[in-house]
Amino acid sequence: MKPKGKLALDRKALISFLDTCPDPVGKREIARAFGLRGRGRAILDDLLDGFSHPRLLGRSSSRRLPTVTVVTVSGIDDDGEALAVPTAWHSEATPPRIVLAPSRGRAPAVGDKILVRLRRDRGGEYLATEMHRIAHRPEHLLGVFRRADDGTGRFIPTERSRREVYPVSDADAKKSRPGELVRAEILPAPPRARITSRLGGGPSTIGDIVVHKYELPCDMPAAAVAEAECAQPIKKLSGREDLRELPLVTVDDADARDFDDAVWAESGPDGGWHAVVAIADVAWYVRPGSALDQMARERGNSIYLPDRVLPMLPEALSNGLCSLSPYEERPCLAVHLWLDRGGNLRKQRFVRGLMRSQARLTYDQVQSIHEGKTEPPTAAVAEVIVALYGTFNSLLQARLRRGTIELELPERRVIFGEDGSVNAILPQQRHDSHRLIEEFMIAANVAAARTAEAAHGPCLYRVHDLPPADGVDELRRAARALGFHFHGGRRPADFTNLLCEASTSPRAPVINMMVLRSQAKAVYAPVNRGHFGLALDRYCHFTSPIRRYADLLVHHALIRCLGLGAGGLPKAAEDTFADIGEHLSGRERVAATAEREAVDRYAAAFMTSRIGEQFRGRIVAIAPFGLIVAVEVDGTTAAEGLVPRRCLGGAGVPPTPFKWRLEKSEFTLGDTIGVRLVEANADNGSVVFSLD
Repeated sequence: MKPKGKLALDRKALISFLDTCPDPVGKREIARAFGLRGRGRAILDDLLDGFSHPRLLGRSSSRRLPTVTVVTVSGIDDDGEALAVPTAWHSEATPPRIVLAPSRGRAPAVGDKILVRLRRDRGGEYLATEMHRIAHRPEHLLGVFRRADDGTGRFIPTERSRREVYPVSDADAKKSRPGELVRAEILPAPPRARITSRLGGGPSTIGDIVVHKYELPCDMPAAAVAEAECAQPIKKLSGREDLRELPLVTVDDADARDFDDAVWAESGPDGGWHAVVAIADVAWYVRPGSALDQMARERGNSIYLPDRVLPMLPEALSNGLCSLSPYEERPCLAVHLWLDRGGNLRKQRFVRGLMRSQARLTYDQVQSIHEGKTEPPTAAVAEVIVALYGTFNSLLQARLRRGTIELELPERRVIFGEDGSVNAILPQQRHDSHRLIEEFMIAANVAAARTAEAAHGPCLYRVHDLPPADGVDELRRAARALGFHFHGGRRPADFTNLLCEASTSPRAPVINMMVLRSQAKAVYAPVNRGHFGLALDRYCHFTSPIRRYADLLVHHALIRCLGLGAGGLPKAAEDTFADIGEHLSGRERVAATAEREAVDRYAAAFMTSRIGEQFRGRIVAIAPFGLIVAVEVDGTTAAEGLVPRRCLGGAGVPPTPFKWRLEKSEFTLGDTIGVRLVEANADNGSVVFSLD
């Protein structure tokens, strides 16, 4: 973009300019580029107020609030202080904590909107002084209906920050049953709740809470379901490449129900490798503009909660015709990959094929066969596994040379009993077999992006920008405070070096999480800006069209630009890629947040039977209101909870994000401390500890 002076400077022009900048820039560089002086600089200041962009240096809307603003009272904390959030908050980041100073007159009620003057303390917390009380409007909340010991009704909000329990009269209960998920109107003076709708209950209440809170799609349009159920299997080649005799295998978790990718490999000349990644041909069944296509686009992706899956596509496809079940003929979109001995991709070729999986393998099984602990099901499978690991070792060399960011972020798995209660929280086991499949999928994704680009066709890239400057600065301060060294921040290898330095330290989990938080969010976009975390010049998602619409869109695009038959992208469709990419990025964030919160809530439910027990915990965050501690149960990080400020005792230096100094003690991010569980609430997901 070529700036044309201050008259051209509006929000759209500013975003367009920043999108073209290879490096982060500051206000001075922007003003110089647009020729802004005097009044023009004032216009720029107005535009930058509360504005955030990954290439905007030194600005973050999550860190700056105006001196005078309107806030909404969000709850009362454990110390009896009224808390608030900015009424106008448009950032994806968590809003800053605002504490209302005591004022004369009626105590603020949840839902009140108040004009306040803000002052920020050293710990990053805002203190708000009331200037004017705006008229209260009834608030509508999601919650659980309960009965107290005396039989009176109670409404418990599902939000962790809402500590109030509201009385509900029998007249306002709408015949709600204890444990039922409901919506209620919160009425002031005196605070009470009136049930407005009943949403069901039982063992699945926690999953229901997440579904209703994030408005996750459950029911599918009848037209889309009908299209899926009318689809027919493909039994003839009809111009497809015959891959039925190639010993392709699927490798998934033991409890997986759909298999959308299969792999095969053999050794090639000069120590290189020839591999094939075959992906279910979802585009054959989901044609652009169809009811299935419209539904999948709106949903964006499948969502995996501990107690259920909300699929992007109907079961007739996701678990049927598009699932690469063993010994079943299935249409696929496959890519042949030719790699040298160093794992560099030398050539690729995409084909539309017909395949027959030779085995349905699990990660544990493949790893066990590789280690010689288990016999392979057939000689052909044994040969394939040897070649798969050989190819993986070459791909791993290329990954290490690129300096890819290697994060260790253990995932938790919820184990249920027959009655739906939580029996255990276990770590997700991770073997080299997991990494093997990941590397094959990355190679296929790179090949897809290269092919689309070489054909001058449209592509929805997976873009991971340079980390924002403020995130890098925060990480640098944290590393220094914790005794580590972090230099640069412009290369993936800079972050990898920090992770390596911290890998043998007890604070390694905290450093891994802080590196993750320092990164820009990956998004879908039609303009290639590379993938910083993977250290790749071009990248897209191709390998999961059953569960991600972005991958399906890439399939449609490749089919068109390579002339692979029916189901190609319509000519004008790429004009909508920018909007679709923004929509899909948003749906992905919703899914990730919902999945993470569901596990947290089930973890809180798991801890309800352990109140009073002692644990060893690690400080994973320090906030003005207390310490966030992750505790281990049976060898895995089961839950995170709060040690409130009131439990720490004594006056001291105001906390920083890395350290809290009291009169006789000091708490540092990453420290291991002893705690006792004092509260675990399955209804709102809160877990509270005291120091032991």
